[in-house]
Amino acid sequence: MPKPRFVRVPRGRGPVAAPQVEPESSAPQILDGRGVRWINIEQPQHSHRGWLEERFDFHALAYEDVYSRNQRPKIDEYDDYLFIVLYFPRFDKQVGRLNAAELDLFVGPDFLVTLPNQPLQPVEWLFERCRANDELRESWFSKGTGYLLYKIIDACVDASFPMLAKMGNKLERIEDEIFAGNSAEVVRDISNVKQEIINFRKVVRPQRAVFGDLERTKQRYLADDLDVYFDDINDASERVWQMLETYKETVEALEATNESVLSHQLNDILRVLTVLSVVFLPLTLIASIFGMNVKVPGEGRIEPFWVVVTLLVLVGVGMLAFFRKRRWL
Repeated sequence: MPKPRFVRVPRGRGPVAAPQVEPESSAPQILDGRGVRWINIEQPQHSHRGWLEERFDFHALAYEDVYSRNQRPKIDEYDDYLFIVLYFPRFDKQVGRLNAAELDLFVGPDFLVTLPNQPLQPVEWLFERCRANDELRESWFSKGTGYLLYKIIDACVDASFPMLAKMGNKLERIEDEIFAGNSAEVVRDISNVKQEIINFRKVVRPQRAVFGDLERTKQRYLADDLDVYFDDINDASERVWQMLETYKETVEALEATNESVLSHQLNDILRVLTVLSVVFLPLTLIASIFGMNVKVPGEGRIEPFWVVVTLLVLVGVGMLAFFRKRRWL
């Protein structure tokens, strides 16, 4: 397979100006330092492919993967570069839910190309730091593309922890609401958090194997004294997964608890209604007997009426006192 062709810029002349692309496309951003070039193309369009083909000989299948939206996390090894597809959780404010943001990377001995399919704050932040701080850029770039790759992936993985912290706070608030007697109102909140956890797990689960493969292939572009860095990425990814497992168990427990609370409240209502039905049953029976269209003792006199009313009151009060003593009310 042909070696990627990389066009260098003579020192002192600055980065090569990016060619004109469509108005809706973002121009490639370029940083140079210590013989390493970082090219960042946010939301790559098909017009960017021609710009890349003028400078690199990437495989056609890799370009197809960049513009495909049905990729899985993976690492493809070519003769002199790696093609990496990763996904990271990103909160979409427009829809108010977590989505997966794809980050494609080409890694060679002296270049790194990042192609996020939508804005990724960690990548933007690192790129701007390197652009604004010459000393930092020289320090990072001097350690090679492997170290620069580590910094990007590590920042994207670490960005998951604030999201997980917010998710944990939501679970704590839901627990407080349940025991505050607002079980009916938190059903939707439980469903939303559960969906967030499911979406988060969909992003993280397939990527764990990719980080394992990354540890295996890291020696190609990483100095021997820096191999511990990619172990740190794997550890961080496992911590994210363990937190998601804990949150999954927590939200399932909260859901079961909320259902138990709702069931208990329903049982209380049914118990009260049942007691009232039992109390009125003998009263209805007595009233029905004296209300029959036949002659009864004391008919036509006022005294038996008050006797019947007194009997109804005594029976009703007696049954309520009995249920109260048995703690059924």
